[in-house]
Amino acid sequence: MRCRGFTLIELMIVVAIAAILAVIAVPAYNRYVVRSDLTEAYNDMQALATQLAQFEQDKRTYVGACQAGTVAPLPTSTNFSFSCNIPDATHYTITATGNANTPVSGFTVTLDQDNNRATTNVPPGWTKNLSCWVSDPSGDCSP
Repeated sequence: MRCRGFTLIELMIVVAIAAILAVIAVPAYNRYVVRSDLTEAYNDMQALATQLAQFEQDKRTYVGACQAGTVAPLPTSTNFSFSCNIPDATHYTITATGNANTPVSGFTVTLDQDNNRATTNVPPGWTKNLSCWVSDPSGDCSP
């Protein structure tokens, strides 16, 4: 009678291959999640900028925008907190700050009335860029 099954060496090889794949796949997946969450924030900020332009066209001022009940309310997100600074009738700055305990914790990005984009704060391992929204750890700009 012959025993069938796997040897200990064969099982160890399979476990080693699975571990190597996990070491490669998990960081790649985490980068994917961060980039996806950043893109969501960028899209929300662009949508708010469009709504602010509509508000300004109707009222001839940005003052009073970014409030609930207006055509330009602040977006809601589980990953980012949004704020809107309106110092006068012709200027605004939208800020998205990554919430704590989310993949985007440590990120802060801004957008103003002239479509100037900046990444003013990033987590360790990322490079901030004051002239664009970053799309990867090197500080390269998103499209």
